[in-house]
This record gives sequence, structure tokens and C-alpha cells, in this order.
Amino acid sequence: MNGCRSWLRAALALAWLGGCRGADEPVQQPVATVGENPIEYPVSMWDRKVEGETVLMLHVDELGNVDSAYVETTSGQAEFDSAAVTGARKLQFSAGRRGEHAVAMWTRLPVRFAFDSTATVGEPAAPAGRQP
Repeated sequence: MNGCRSWLRAALALAWLGGCRGADEPVQQPVATVGENPIEYPVSMWDRKVEGETVLMLHVDELGNVDSAYVETTSGQAEFDSAAVTGARKLQFSAGRRGEHAVAMWTRLPVRFAFDSTATVGEPAAPAGRQP
């Protein structure tokens, strides 16, 4: 049993040290690539002239794909929140970077639904918490 605990401690220590590697390297957030905006303004909200903004948290993998999305700050309108999450999963990004290496990371993405445009996707905000 003691051998097992020692092995576990050693494995955890190596995992922790591996996570610290490159901590001094500059971090660059993912950036949405130019292309058609897949986030659609819900027709029912447009017809009622309702505007709003939803802030999403997106997990962007090393290839620039969104593999998870959730609402961090609701617009107060379920239709906007749902449209933002559904469309954001179709977005493509240039991957986040730590130094020269592409890394998976979380990023904030504001989505604004307004009459002066269709749904607009803002620049990702500052990193959320500690990066991998």
C-alpha cells in the first residue's frame, strides 16, 4: 500500500510540474476567424424589437474548434442565450497559444443582439482563471 501511495504522490507531483511548465511564456487568447456569423437573431425577438447581450464562456481546443459553450451572463432572454450558444459552437478560431504552442483554453465571448446589425460577436475578453 505504501508503494502505491508513493507512486500516486510522484504521479501527482509530475502532473503538477508539467502544468507549471511554460508558465512564464506569453498567453494569447483564441481569436474568431473571419467568416459568416453562425449566430442567428431569433426571429420572434426581432419581430418584438427586443435587444440584448449574452456573455458566453467557450472552450476552444488546440485546433480552434469550440468544444464546450455555456452562458456566463444571461441576456435575460432564453431565446438570445440559446441562439448564442447554438451559433457559438459553430464558430472557428485561431487557437489560443502559450508561447509557440497551440493550447486549449477557456475564453469569454460577448454576443450582442441589436437592430443596428444582426447578432454580433465581440472580441474574446481576458482569460478566465488559470490556463492549462
